[in-house]
Amino acid sequence: MKKPTELRAWLAEKVPHLAKHPDRLQVFIEKGRLASRLGSLSFEYRYELQLLFTDFTDHADTLMIPLLAWLQVNQPELLQSAERQDSAIRFEAEILDNEKTDILVTLELSERVVVTLAGGIYTATHCDEPALPDLTGPTGWSMEANGVEVVQ
Repeated sequence: MKKPTELRAWLAEKVPHLAKHPDRLQVFIEKGRLASRLGSLSFEYRYELQLLFTDFTDHADTLMIPLLAWLQVNQPELLQSAERQDSAIRFEAEILDNEKTDILVTLELSERVVVTLAGGIYTATHCDEPALPDLTGPTGWSMEANGVEVVQ
């Protein structure tokens, strides 16, 4: 599994609290399972990733915004449907005092692995998430009305 390591590195870089205190993030995999079909050794990891941020002293937004940015690229289907949005990203917090909070974030993640056989050797390839279509519209364009530029 590569997503837990990649997410840890992303958060360590983007979350100011973790940049100062990288040891205050613990990562756990819960309820892991494999999904596969008969006739193929390719499979999908499916699991709950738990991120425990201890003695967190910054505002929770400084954690949640980078987390959502990572999910948009690495697990976008969590953000695409109302059904998934309501349950795939969960958190709990224990307020320790006026300055510190322990925050537990739970994410439902998956990773596709394609297994091929060539020359008697099995090779496992971890697939990136498919790119989402650009829904923001074209860039580098302008609009004119009656010969006058309106939007750029």
